Amino acid sequence: MANRPIKITETALRDAHQSLLATRMRQADMLPIARKMNEVGYHSVEMWGGATFDSAMRFLDEDPWERISALKQEMPDTPFQMLLRGQNIVGYRHYPDDLVEKFITCSIKRGIQVFRIFDALNDVRNMAYAMEVVKREGGHVQGTICYTISPVHTIDGFVELAKELARLGSDSICIKDMAGLLNPYAGYELVSKMKKAINLPIQVHSHYTSGLASAAYIKCVEAGADIIDTAISPVSLGTSQPPTETLVSIFQGTEWDTGLNLGLLAEVASYFSEIRKNYAKFESGFVGVDINVLRYQIPGGMLSNLVSQLREQNASDRYEEVLAEMPRVRAELGYPPLVTPSSQFVGTQSTLNVLLGERYKMIPQEIKNYIKGMYGRPPAPIDPKVQKLAIGDEQPIDCRPADLLEPGFEKAKEELGDLGRSDEDVVSYALFPPVAKAFFEKRAKGELHPELAIPKPQAAAPAAAPAVAAPAAAPAPRRVYSYSMWKLSGRVKK
Repeated sequence: MANRPIKITETALRDAHQSLLATRMRQADMLPIARKMNEVGYHSVEMWGGATFDSAMRFLDEDPWERISALKQEMPDTPFQMLLRGQNIVGYRHYPDDLVEKFITCSIKRGIQVFRIFDALNDVRNMAYAMEVVKREGGHVQGTICYTISPVHTIDGFVELAKELARLGSDSICIKDMAGLLNPYAGYELVSKMKKAINLPIQVHSHYTSGLASAAYIKCVEAGADIIDTAISPVSLGTSQPPTETLVSIFQGTEWDTGLNLGLLAEVASYFSEIRKNYAKFESGFVGVDINVLRYQIPGGMLSNLVSQLREQNASDRYEEVLAEMPRVRAELGYPPLVTPSSQFVGTQSTLNVLLGERYKMIPQEIKNYIKGMYGRPPAPIDPKVQKLAIGDEQPIDCRPADLLEPGFEKAKEELGDLGRSDEDVVSYALFPPVAKAFFEKRAKGELHPELAIPKPQAAAPAAAPAVAAPAAAPAPRRVYSYSMWKLSGRVKK
């Protein structure tokens, strides 16, 4: 039997804490374990991209670019990987090509090697330019398929998408199962067919939300998958990835033996077990398996934040109604895969439909832009009645959305002025103007204090029993006008 060692991408420094700890893990808590992680021999460590970029400035008083440089000093032998939202870069709307190019060139200079490039709608037009630039600059292009389940998504359709991504220059293909929907046998069929159709390494990324991910990984590996995404055990499971040590142990002694040292991984796990305690207040409370993911195809992180959103509206009793509304809205919006930003569109519109008592009485501008085609081509046609309510007789665009955008780098550089010290600063400002400007103003005044951003937890003093029970607070008035488009992406207030 020929040996075919499976490779491991560790997600503890990006997706794991984004999924479990509201993207709050500080650079200072990553650096002490980085040298030990460098010894493990991972295929790559995913340590950047997604929501980590703006969260660093928004919540942690940290420069996201400096995180790459600091970690690379400690992990010189381990390839760094990031999640890039195609034309959305690391933001929530499309940006012009010059910003895509500048972001990628700066990232590669800092030390990013593997770029997992995806589009929320699987519209390759929104991925092609980023793929071209990464290829030109010598990075690894990982063309990515957002896996989902719907009447218009099929195994054969995903295989054709993989072939298209291969034609565009992918160095590898990722099956990105952001909601934990990948059934083990569907995964086996998908990987088997991809392996016959394309001659590229295949990486599988899944979340444990539904409880399927570990079994799905095993079947995908049996079918020929080359790389799997895992998270060191203290930051695994729930809405994160399956545990690294568990998968390494499963494949030990088989043709897929990873060759990774479980003793070394145990040392890494011991460190993260202590570090996670620092972020207890950011935990969602979801630690098990949520079958609603399979019923409604909704990511677990989105579900936990929906609960928070409804609680703020004093409408927790409407949870089941909103949950039932989501598949209906998703169908009317053309069955988009539920990943940032399309998951926010479906979640926010469903919430409004229920709380306002009339479907589509209010349609946020972002959703109108989506219906106009400003985020790309939906997998299926938009419901004509919904389209009429949203944009009237206006016709959606049929070109690549970024073709309509003016260059943005020089304009951002002029606006930022003396606050900007580098091209990276200008890119940060162009992507998140208010957040970056506030960050740079604090920096200029010497007021950045990342060491204070996440206070260390303190032991709670014993609570004295009250002599008289406090009267129950009157319920807050129900509000239906205060909502956040991006709350459903995993954001919580500072």
